[in-house]
Amino acid sequence: MKQQKKGFYLALFATLLAVVVVGLGAYTRLVHAGLGCPDWPGCYGFLLVPETLQEIAVAEMVYPNAPVEVAKGWAEMIHRYVAGSLLLLVLMIAVISFRNRHTEGQPVALPFITLGLIILQAAFGMWTVTLKLWPQVVTAHLLGGFASLSLLFLLTLRLSGLRWKRVDISKASAGIKRFAFLALLVVVLQATLGGWTSSNYAALACPDFPQCHGQWLPELDMVTGFDVSQSIGPNYLGGQLDSGARTAIHFSHRIGALVASLILALLFLKIWKFSRSLSFTERTSLQRLSFLMLLALLVQIGLGITNVVGHLPLSVAVAHNLGGAALLLTLVAINYRLNKKTDEIGGAPL
Repeated sequence: MKQQKKGFYLALFATLLAVVVVGLGAYTRLVHAGLGCPDWPGCYGFLLVPETLQEIAVAEMVYPNAPVEVAKGWAEMIHRYVAGSLLLLVLMIAVISFRNRHTEGQPVALPFITLGLIILQAAFGMWTVTLKLWPQVVTAHLLGGFASLSLLFLLTLRLSGLRWKRVDISKASAGIKRFAFLALLVVVLQATLGGWTSSNYAALACPDFPQCHGQWLPELDMVTGFDVSQSIGPNYLGGQLDSGARTAIHFSHRIGALVASLILALLFLKIWKFSRSLSFTERTSLQRLSFLMLLALLVQIGLGITNVVGHLPLSVAVAHNLGGAALLLTLVAINYRLNKKTDEIGGAPL
């Protein structure tokens, strides 16, 4: 039977809330509201977005180079409010885990690691504003969001009390554990390319598909496109790179998608081949996870293509970000399933 540990439902709720934060972050970026409030943590010096004529007059006097756009301000502030709520929720989970640290199988370090990461995320949120959407910071902020979501998902699994029969990994002669970890790293790298594409406003640098500007190999300025030492400021809203650099970024993201798809497809086949040597219970859990991974991959490919041919429709672009998160979570689950040490998720405290 399942026996959930203390903090399970909070962890589950935090995971779902983290999904909302990732979605809101994507929406804020896509509607160009990343600088909807030119300061942090408030908005034009107010706790709420200034809306009255008097508040707007004061705000624009203090920030004369940042005219108030109420809708963009609210998009930014709602993202901050929800992210702040997530921080408080994870703090509660960390306190509960510490109080129950002597309970067998109770994770202790993992909640605090997650809390530290989310605090760092808050700092990146501040730097996103103060450094005027500097692509390096925006990309790191996106990856931090994905990492926070992944850790919360892992914590939820560990606290769930779900029992999976042990998989004898010694049967995996092809080194499936190592290949699954490789697949996870490839997805993280592809997410990084996606973040770099978005933060440099290169999502529509190739307006056609499957070719790019009517060519299979367009002119690419890789040096400029991937120059991570580019200077800070004055303002990256809308991007500052030329066409060749943005094309290089977008084209690299497409190539990355192709490589990731091939590796994940191969992992799917390896899991099914490996599963033949397992019992029915062991085989079913792994195969279901591999099916979820494949489904998430196919959806993500479809959303990516739709973004290009549909010229970046907002709903599809947000879904593409969430699809990337979902694909990452399936890889986290597969890796955890393959590396589990005991019959019960969680094992020794972490």
